[in-house]
Amino acid sequence: MCANCLGIYRNSTYYLDAREEKKRYKAHDNDVNDRRYQNFVSPIVNYVLENFKPEHRGLDFGSGTAPVISKMLHDKTYSIDQYDPFFSNKIELLNEKYDYIVCCEVVEHFHYPDVEFERLQRMLKRGGALVCMTHLYTEEIAFKDWYYKGDPTHVFFYRPGTIHFIAENYGFSGVEINNRLFVLKS
Repeated sequence: MCANCLGIYRNSTYYLDAREEKKRYKAHDNDVNDRRYQNFVSPIVNYVLENFKPEHRGLDFGSGTAPVISKMLHDKTYSIDQYDPFFSNKIELLNEKYDYIVCCEVVEHFHYPDVEFERLQRMLKRGGALVCMTHLYTEEIAFKDWYYKGDPTHVFFYRPGTIHFIAENYGFSGVEINNRLFVLKS
């Protein structure tokens, strides 16, 4: 556990190498037209629809093999780019500025969360939002039995206090937490 942010990290000796990590992601059974998958990501999509307009620019960071959030927003005429280090490695997008950035089931894969949150904050326009979904750890969960830590690609686990630490220490102006959804405002 990190003494500063209270996040819980997997020992790096247990990280998968990039080839194995990509293989694991490719094994996910994700389909952009699957209603259950669309319902799962709907908290992020709904947040964007309620807080941004189609002319705002977005980034689906860690879009994966099936960028369902991008598809659902494109269907509503929103402009959103996709970046994924394994499946859409358009590094030039990391030098752009966005009104909103979405990360669905991505932040728990960050090997270096400090570097990633600093980068994501820099990529947001003033008044923008980083909209993330992950399963937050709370004391009510028996960590040794927690299903979420069983995925070998999940290397960092967040608590509500970790999200507040990130907001306070990486230049975000505000934070909202609602179950699995958290929003960091620029």
